[in-house]
Amino acid sequence: MTGKLKAPMVIVNFKTYLESTGVKAVELAKNAERVQAETSVSMAVAPQLGELATVAETVKIPVFAQHIDPIKPGGYTGHVLVESVKQAGAVGTLINHSERRLKLSDIDEAVRLARGNGLISCVCANNPSVSVAVAALKPDIVAVEPPELIGTGIPVSKAKPEIVTNTVKQVRKVNPDVVILCGAGITSGEDVSSALKLGTQGVLVASGIIKAKNPYAVMREFADAAKS
Repeated sequence: MTGKLKAPMVIVNFKTYLESTGVKAVELAKNAERVQAETSVSMAVAPQLGELATVAETVKIPVFAQHIDPIKPGGYTGHVLVESVKQAGAVGTLINHSERRLKLSDIDEAVRLARGNGLISCVCANNPSVSVAVAALKPDIVAVEPPELIGTGIPVSKAKPEIVTNTVKQVRKVNPDVVILCGAGITSGEDVSSALKLGTQGVLVASGIIKAKNPYAVMREFADAAKS
């Protein structure tokens, strides 16, 4: 499937919330690892760059970078070098998240760099047509996330199920092997079940877990729903 990840899978994006910063990032990652051990559902986490190495040293589940830039080693102050996140312990990376968008040519280069460095590439897209375009670049994972629903608590699998079904249908025509996830507004196990019934192989989630009063309980709910 994708190395250490297999379907169904839950990738937790820590973003830059205070609830996922510093020691809290480590605690969240440990909870995700616990859920994987209890349910056998693949869990992965994407901490901030500052916590990447610490989290990767602490847990054995896959750790993703939140972003890489399409650059080679050199004079790129402030950019994120793929070799750097790999050496920090990342086994994969998000690319083109709606909060860190790239041009298609830059997505192509970032996917190529990830592949060349043995990292799992998870490319985010906001609709079916963009999903098809990035799927043609042969990433490992495509995650469709309508940006208007991100952080709203309104799941794409319910609000706009046609986005998910159309993405699955169209992406499969150009890349039958890519893993397809969906995200945006995923807050309950029912949302995860709905996403899988629409043809995805898991979810990419952030605030639904990070901002929850009991992140472990929500992660466990998601994993249990993914198994059923």
